Amino acid sequence: MTDKYLLDPSDIRVLRVLQRDASLSIAEVAKEAGMSQTPCWRRIKRLKEQGIIRQITAIIDRESVGLGFVAYSFVKLAVPSRENMETFDKLVHHWPEVVTCERITGAVDYLIKVVTDDIKTYDNFLRLKLLDNTLVSDVQSRIVVNTVKDTVALPLREN
Repeated sequence: MTDKYLLDPSDIRVLRVLQRDASLSIAEVAKEAGMSQTPCWRRIKRLKEQGIIRQITAIIDRESVGLGFVAYSFVKLAVPSRENMETFDKLVHHWPEVVTCERITGAVDYLIKVVTDDIKTYDNFLRLKLLDNTLVSDVQSRIVVNTVKDTVALPLREN
């Protein structure tokens, strides 16, 4: 279990600015967060060192690069043992089509979000990677017809 860090209002203001646009300069982040540059830089450095800011990355519009197909797949393992779960966890890291993988409770073991260029490519992923694996006993897919909201920003609140 990871340590929970208490964020003060300044941390939250900086994080909100960075979630909106991480390409801003320290001066721009500081201005929007209402502080001077040096304390802002130190705060960002500390948030990175604590692991609160895991990485800074570009968010790519998937449809602009030809990845217009999204499906959510509920995956049931044949035997949901610790060893099989660890093996499946490692497998999904090698499948670029899987952009999110959550181990969940209930009738299935995983919920994965799969992004491909089209339904044929998804079918290939499903047959040749997911169902071809002896760990998996069942997959039920839900095809996305329209994305209403898609964000990676967390709903940070001041205590």
